[in-house]
Amino acid sequence: MSLAIFDLDNTLLGDDSDYLWGRFLIEQGLVDEDAYERENQRFYDAYRAGTLDIQAFLNFMLQPLSAHPPARLLEWRARFLQDKIEPIILPEALALLARHRNAGDTLLIITATNRFITEPIAQRLDVPHLLATDIEFIDGRYTGRPLGTPCFQHGKVERLRAWLAETGRELAGSWFYSDSHNDLPLLDLVTHPVAVDPDQTLAQYARERGWPIISLRETCG
Repeated sequence: MSLAIFDLDNTLLGDDSDYLWGRFLIEQGLVDEDAYERENQRFYDAYRAGTLDIQAFLNFMLQPLSAHPPARLLEWRARFLQDKIEPIILPEALALLARHRNAGDTLLIITATNRFITEPIAQRLDVPHLLATDIEFIDGRYTGRPLGTPCFQHGKVERLRAWLAETGRELAGSWFYSDSHNDLPLLDLVTHPVAVDPDQTLAQYARERGWPIISLRETCG
């Protein structure tokens, strides 16, 4: 039995859940459209370019959570999952998860996107383990501040190593599926790295090292 690790956005999903949450907030009139869209796009472009300031991004992305009571946030999140996430769940991603599940592998999603957004997505995908960027929660409300190490770039490796130590699992025979060059630190660590619909930088890196390159938007190889 091996550990099968999956990035979430643009890997198992056909889009970026963090970016779509920002679009959802705009559509619901919960944030200023022009200002939020401008910053949302700026951070998304920086992520794709590999220049994202993760702390600045999290300060921006998590702030709306601090402005509303959790009960209201949960109502909005349920609508977001139905309207924005359900349509971008890739059938081939479900098939890939099923193959690893049927092989007896341990399934884990590891994502920079915060736990508030991703926890119900992991549940929908029937993936029992999730490492995501955590959010501070004090006196019954989100503070809008990240908690602990953000699950991004080398932070994914740090968080995964801590999880392995805590659970007694190991990386021997492990798999990791990702679309992004931001995940190269973890892709270099596992036994079986797989580039999934990769960005240009990751595609080149994968070709140079002979890693499998697959698409979950067309066919899963």
